[in-house]
Amino acid sequence: MSDHCDLLCLDLPKAEGLRQGRLSEDAAVATAGLAKALADPTRLMLAVALRDAEGELCVCDLAWVAERSEKLVSHHVRQLRVAGLVRSRRDGKMVMYRLTETGAQLLAALAPSEVSA
Repeated sequence: MSDHCDLLCLDLPKAEGLRQGRLSEDAAVATAGLAKALADPTRLMLAVALRDAEGELCVCDLAWVAERSEKLVSHHVRQLRVAGLVRSRRDGKMVMYRLTETGAQLLAALAPSEVSA
């Protein structure tokens, strides 16, 4: 079976309406960037840990949970922060991370709570 139509039968009013209301290039690039940030298994694991913690975790905690080095975890949470999926704050010598609302919403669509167990 081919993935293209053998006959042009365009529903012009419907297609044009969808074309006029489609996602803009800028919005598509931004949304793809959010999805890309969670496309790495380690970053996804870290985001789920932050969600399940229902609060903040430091890099030390995240490294322990993910069974990864603190340096690697720092790299990954930095990417999540740059994408706007987590936010950080310094607490003395520790850096604490938590999901943003955007991060929580995207994670809810990609990894429902029931699946994380």
